[in-house]
Amino acid sequence: MKSATLRQMTELDLGMVRHWRNRENVRKFMYTRHEISADEHLNWWNTISKRDDNVQLIFEYKGEPCAAVSFSDLNEKHQSASWAFYLGDNAKRGIGSLVEFKALEYAFGKLHLHKLKCEVLEFNQSVIKMHKKYGFKEEGCFIDEHLYDSEFLNIYRLAIFDVGWHDIKETIKAKLDRVWKE
Repeated sequence: MKSATLRQMTELDLGMVRHWRNRENVRKFMYTRHEISADEHLNWWNTISKRDDNVQLIFEYKGEPCAAVSFSDLNEKHQSASWAFYLGDNAKRGIGSLVEFKALEYAFGKLHLHKLKCEVLEFNQSVIKMHKKYGFKEEGCFIDEHLYDSEFLNIYRLAIFDVGWHDIKETIKAKLDRVWKE
């Protein structure tokens, strides 16, 4: 797992990240599902890169960028944040597990969070299941919260706390080390 790293996103990454984000198999799981134009993406970057309540990262495996990781709504007083990630088109099968592990290490190590939360559209059960495998607990469900095409969907809210992460971190790391031998 030594070959799995997170680094700061830079302006040089924008074309690659926009390409990843515009793929149908990524967009279908997002609140905003239209194809993002180059101008819209640059405007997003120009806004987000000036904010101090936000961290944009690139996950690399063996030096190859293969996922975008975002921490938003960082709140120092309450030691909390929201997060999300999506994979690039070059990501190997199963790499999401490594992304999640490295993101949780970052959240509770570098950002010193007490609570990390996320929201997942109801039909994305595989991500809900993966988050729970990593110690996330379901905090609630926003009923008919998001209009998706012509149908209202539920949004599941999940969270993990620093204590919960520290309790299972080594067990998960050992499992990942067995799978991702280097």
